Amino acid sequence: MENSTKIQLGPQGPFVSKLGLGCMRMSSIWGGATPDETESIATIREALDRGIRFLNTGDFYGAGHNEMLIGKAIKGRRDEAFISVKFGAIFHNGRWLGMDLRPMSIKNFVNYSLTRLGIETIDLYQPSRMDTSVPVEDIIGTVADLITEGKVRTIGVSEVTAEQLRKAHQVHPITALEIGYSLADRQIEKELLPTAQELGISIVAFANTAEGLLTGELTAPLPETDYRTHFSRFQGENLRHNLNKVDVLKQMASNKGCTPSQLAIAWVKEQGDSIMTLVSMSRRSRLPENMMAMNINFTPEEMNILHTTFAAGAIRGGTYLER
Repeated sequence: MENSTKIQLGPQGPFVSKLGLGCMRMSSIWGGATPDETESIATIREALDRGIRFLNTGDFYGAGHNEMLIGKAIKGRRDEAFISVKFGAIFHNGRWLGMDLRPMSIKNFVNYSLTRLGIETIDLYQPSRMDTSVPVEDIIGTVADLITEGKVRTIGVSEVTAEQLRKAHQVHPITALEIGYSLADRQIEKELLPTAQELGISIVAFANTAEGLLTGELTAPLPETDYRTHFSRFQGENLRHNLNKVDVLKQMASNKGCTPSQLAIAWVKEQGDSIMTLVSMSRRSRLPENMMAMNINFTPEEMNILHTTFAAGAIRGGTYLER
């Protein structure tokens, strides 16, 4: 990738690709089937071939399966990959039980992750959320100790408040904030994004298509078996209202000769030099499409249409992303 498609994580941090590869969907999530491992490994390797260095995982994705998969894919290519690991979420039988960010637990988690990944140092290590029962100073302080030990290179945080971000950054410089961000989910623009920019912290933005809402492929009503029906955004009249908004995105995509998903990703990319788009993929066939999104530009008029159509409150109903 060219330098123009790279991003520096934090003021003194490393340069990585502005498009990151989310590996979550390569493992069984919520008890579903595990995707084809051969294809998943080939996808990671081709991403590296194409200059996508940033690989995002969590130690709880498939109970460690995801890390082992990445370990296989990067064998012999460690220097080409920048590995971001989230920790602290506890699952049992496909159900989320809560967070465990006690210092003793963090020290345990990191060693298991290093072993599964087959590496000596994790490039970016971050609690997947904050656990209010443990002081931020203890959580971030423990990860800072792991930097001293050589087990971690930089510290990130995920899905935090602006206040938690400031507090964490006071304990040790935070390199990146991983958070959901899309045309349909712009809550971070109010307080969190300005705080991160003020502190020089980069944004790793996931859910760029708002859990599929912005792909232009959804029709109302969703099948009852679809997990998204649990969220009011994807229910009844809300969904019909929201899909009318997406029609504007579909029309613009048609005019520009691209897909609505590509436009949604490109919009996130355009929101600042310190914002990385993190896109989940588990098949090689998705790589060219998502890389092409990084070359899409907008006229001021197009941006105005999108910002008017998807203004705060335009999308109705709640979602998992609105914690």
